[in-house]
Order: sequence, then C-alpha cells, then structure tokens
Amino acid sequence: MTAAHPDKQSAEKSRYLAAPRAADFTIDQDWASYSAAEHDRWDRLFARAEVTLKGRACDEFIDAMHKLQLSDGGIPDLGKLSARLMPLTGWRVVPVRELVPDEIFFDHLANRRFPAGAFIRPEHELDYLEEPDIFHDVFGHVPLLANPVYADFMEAYGKGGQRAVKLGQLKNLARLYWYTIEFGLMRTGAGLRIFGAGILSSIAETVFALDNPSPNRIAFDLERVMRTNYVIDDFQQTYFVIDSFEKLLDDAYKDFGALYGRLHDVSDIAADAIVANDDVLHRGTLDYFNAKRKA
Repeated sequence: MTAAHPDKQSAEKSRYLAAPRAADFTIDQDWASYSAAEHDRWDRLFARAEVTLKGRACDEFIDAMHKLQLSDGGIPDLGKLSARLMPLTGWRVVPVRELVPDEIFFDHLANRRFPAGAFIRPEHELDYLEEPDIFHDVFGHVPLLANPVYADFMEAYGKGGQRAVKLGQLKNLARLYWYTIEFGLMRTGAGLRIFGAGILSSIAETVFALDNPSPNRIAFDLERVMRTNYVIDDFQQTYFVIDSFEKLLDDAYKDFGALYGRLHDVSDIAADAIVANDDVLHRGTLDYFNAKRKA
C-alpha cells in the first residue's frame, strides 16, 4: 500500500485512523474488531474472484493462494497469514492504516515486509475500489509472495526504490511497479494470464484486461515500460506482458543508474500509444476510452 495509489477515506477506514502507529507506519490489525458484515464482504469478494480468475490468473497465483489457505473464510488474520508465508519465502504481511510514504514502503519491501491496509472496502465499492484495501493488498498481492522468484523480485524492487529515492527517479520506477506488480500480464503456453494485483482484485478489470479488444497488449520491455504514463482512475489503456518471473527478476538486477540516464534524454510515452519497436501482441481498438472521451 504505497502513495502511488489514490487515498480516500471511508467509514470502514476511519476507525483505523485513530489507531496508534509505529514509526514504520504499522499498526495492530485488531482482527477481533471486524464485524460479521465485513467478514461476509470478504467472503463474497473472494468467491466472485475465484470464479472469475479460473483460466485467467497465472498458475503461480492459484497455487500460492491455496498454499496460504486464503479460502478458509473471513478476513485473514495477518499474523497467522505471515506464519504460513514466512517459511516459504521469508516474507510477512504487516498491517497499516493508510498509504505509506515511499521511503518507508521501499524499506518494508527491501526487508521482505508487505504493508497491507487493514480496512476493507465499503459495500458500495465492491466493484470499483477508490483506494487499496485489505482485499486488494492481501488477495491481490500476497499470494505471489509465496513464489520464490517473485518474492526475490519484490525485494529487489524495494531496494531499487531506496536507490531511486536518492537519485530522484521515483516517477520512472513507479511505472515499473504499476505495469507489473499492479497491472501485469504473463505469456504462457495456455495464453495470456494475469499476475498484477490491481487486476486480480477487480472482477471488472480481470475480464477487461484479457477479453476486451480495447486495450493494447504489448510485450514487456523494461525501458519502454519506464517511459510510459498510466491511468490511475480507470482501466488501463495498455497492458504489458512478461514472459516469466525469472526474466522479470533479471531485469530488476540491471543497472538502473544507466537506465535513468537514458530516460532523462527521451520523452514520455502516452498510455495508449504504440511506438516503433514495440512487440505488439494485440493492437487495441481503444473504443472504450474513446467513448469515454466523447461522453
């Protein structure tokens, strides 16, 4: 849960805002305070997502979801969830009450801690979420932290973020997070599959990202991604497609200092653009976005 996301306030969130906060922005989850209605909301979100993601989520996500017992019912106790996750990859999940400043967020990731919002979305935002909640953060992000290669990538991203803060290069690095960790697709032998948490935790975007002809789907290229603007309040106009987590991890170990130098001398790319040298898997019609512009 990083400041790259928009931050709104709901009644469900407001009770956490008064909770004592440590220097690293963590709080007590206070699991016993969740109401029956909030646990039921989690269960309904989970059941819907489980059906929609069948044949759409990457195998690594589905396998990890079962390993972590996320289908046991109700909002997970993050302490118990961490106890299942840590033996697999050394990661744990820490509750926070609000968006975490970049420096603190990167420190958490670099030390294999994933900050998750403790509140759950209100009933009227089941289908469109204005801010990341515990369902987005835990259901969307945490399962893949049980995958050793992806877990290494997330740690490497956190360490890269610490360096980017010192170099003043957060804008470019945030695009890598957005187009992979949040909205990434993967090419598999069975077709395109989802691994980005922002898609996995959204029923509507799960269908849109794979099935709708409107968005572009372009093979992942690190420099291309880090030049590309993105949309924060609607479906993505372009999705980037990786070949594997191993390749993504290799990219995370590249010399970002040299990359930032090259990016300084080139212009940004619009979120809906296709440019020379793109490996275009699907050229989007952009009908969805054009219709919204005309409205």
